[in-house]
Amino acid sequence: MILQIIKLKSDLPEDELLKRAKEREPQFKSIAGLLQKYYVKTSQSGEYGGIYVWDSAESMQAYLQSDLAKSIPGAYEINGAPNIEMMDIIFQLRNS
Repeated sequence: MILQIIKLKSDLPEDELLKRAKEREPQFKSIAGLLQKYYVKTSQSGEYGGIYVWDSAESMQAYLQSDLAKSIPGAYEINGAPNIEMMDIIFQLRNS
């Protein structure tokens, strides 16, 4: 499994960002290989993130090439380049 953490700055008010995320939720639920996605807010003003859990690097790469992934900067009015980290999950505490 792969863990992908994306942090971004947005010029949108939090309520509008959340509204847009909820509108796009069905599209993310239909992504093959995406086991879970957490929508997060950091301690930095205007900084939000997504924590993705993928079944494989191939699923993640397919998503990164998709129109949905490419639409994120415009959908959330990102200010600057996002910070992206990817890690292999080598062990998990619980299976459910």
